[in-house]
Amino acid sequence: MTSKRVRVKVFDHEGQLVGPIEAARVAKSDAEWRAQLTPKQFEVARGKGTEQPFCGTLLDNKREGVYSCVCCNLPLFSSDAKFNSNTGWPSFFQPVAEENVVEHADRSYGMVRTEILCARCDAHLGHVFDDGPRPTGRRHCVNSESLVFTDRERVATLADSPA
Repeated sequence: MTSKRVRVKVFDHEGQLVGPIEAARVAKSDAEWRAQLTPKQFEVARGKGTEQPFCGTLLDNKREGVYSCVCCNLPLFSSDAKFNSNTGWPSFFQPVAEENVVEHADRSYGMVRTEILCARCDAHLGHVFDDGPRPTGRRHCVNSESLVFTDRERVATLADSPA
């Protein structure tokens, strides 16, 4: 059984990343998730699906800001770490905070990959690979359907966001 609490970093009311803090894990029934998410968001974030390459709404987003979990609003990635990987999905060389993204072995479809999940609600984000740019050499390949974007000047609105 998973813990009902997690340690994550969040934004405060001044728009600064703080923590790690102890926060409640977000757990909902499939019916509750379906009521909150679009069918495609549910398929990807809760059903571990993958959107078609080069079709995601956030792939070509060049604005400055933060990418958060579509399910629970936990901040996951910053535009400062986004890069064009030419793979067809938004890619980041590191999360906004290591605590906020969990890695799991994924042996589906006859492959061995590392799945990445939201630390607060276990939403499927995508996969991480060791072929990214400096400084980390990692590529967090993320589905747009798993993310919501907040412009930099509005990041303080993520503080204490209801999940």
